[in-house]
Amino acid sequence: MESANRQEVILRGLRDRGRVSVDDLAQELDCSTMTVRRDLDRLAGMGLLRRVHGGAVTGSTADETPYPVRSATAVDAKRRIAAAAAAMISDGETVLVDGGTTALEVARLLHDHRLTVTPLSLQVAAELGRAGGIRLIMPGGDVRPVEQSFVGPLTVHALDTLRFDTAVIGCCGIDAEDGLTGHDLDESAVKAAAIAAARRTVVVADATKWGAGAFVRFHDLSKVTTVITDDAAPTDQTARLAERGIEVQRV
Repeated sequence: MESANRQEVILRGLRDRGRVSVDDLAQELDCSTMTVRRDLDRLAGMGLLRRVHGGAVTGSTADETPYPVRSATAVDAKRRIAAAAAAMISDGETVLVDGGTTALEVARLLHDHRLTVTPLSLQVAAELGRAGGIRLIMPGGDVRPVEQSFVGPLTVHALDTLRFDTAVIGCCGIDAEDGLTGHDLDESAVKAAAIAAARRTVVVADATKWGAGAFVRFHDLSKVTTVITDDAAPTDQTARLAERGIEVQRV
């Protein structure tokens, strides 16, 4: 296969999955792993992807994938992750539900629960506003365009005055060494305040988030109780988290 055709397949895989591995591409393209690495390096030099251990992910640390694109990416994995996260939540809890596409899937599974919930996005608030057993406590603050997430000092202050049994947190990137990362400074500050306010933190992150470090490091995983991911997540990364006493669920 010509290099241009190989690179087109690589970029299509990134668009569909958000992450590609050298070994999988070598099998798919029927070529050597060295050839794949050269293609990935060439595409990285053009700014079309970012190299990570064993493969590549979309964009640079400063590039945030648009919300409409994320909402159509890894949908099945996000729904499996959401089901596992919702199963951890019991009636009577106070729960914080982050913004983002995976956390929204969690919210969709909480309709039959009896909970007090603070949503960190208007989408989550609208989803749970229709649930009879849910008491919504809105955090206030500014709202990010398109993302519709609450940000700013008012949101951080509100979280500083509250305590939650469980926080369901999403991220732009997760790594055993770098921790949890995000693209937006204000939104990352809110996520950090949310983790600080929770007795238990459940991070929901599909395989495309592993190694995909973003611009802002908002937590080092020290207060993370559980990480729920899918079965395509890198085993070396999940094993390192388990060694630190963090429960890792692969669904």
